[in-house]
Amino acid sequence: MRAPRLLFTSESVTEGHPDKLCDQVSDAVLDEFLRGDPLSRVACEAATTTGLVFVFGEISSHAEYVDIPKIVRETVREIGYTKAEHGFDFETCGTMVSIKEQSADIKRGVDEALEIRANSAPHDEA
Repeated sequence: MRAPRLLFTSESVTEGHPDKLCDQVSDAVLDEFLRGDPLSRVACEAATTTGLVFVFGEISSHAEYVDIPKIVRETVREIGYTKAEHGFDFETCGTMVSIKEQSADIKRGVDEALEIRANSAPHDEA
C-alpha cells in the first residue's frame, strides 16, 4: 500500500501586509498588560481594513487601565503609517475594541495546569 500523498502549504507575508500590522498591535497590547501585571492572561487578536483596526479577545489582568486605542495609534505610527493620503494613518484611523474577561473555564484550566506544574517541579533537597 502506498503512503498517502500530502500537500504542504504555508503563507508568508512581507512588510506592509495587514497581518504584520495586526501582529504588532496584538504584541503591543500584550506588552502593556504584562508591564502592569506580569501574571496577566492575554488572548488578544487584531484585524484591520482601510482606516480601521479592530482589537478583540479575552484578558484577565490586575494591570491598571490600558488605553488600547492609544496603543493601536502608537503602533500604527511606529510602523510608518503617518500620512492620510496613503489611505491609512495613525491620526485618523478608527479603533474598535471588544475585550472581555477570560472565561471561567479557561481560567480554571490554566490555574490547574499551573498548580500541577508547580507541584511536580523538582525540589531542592539540600
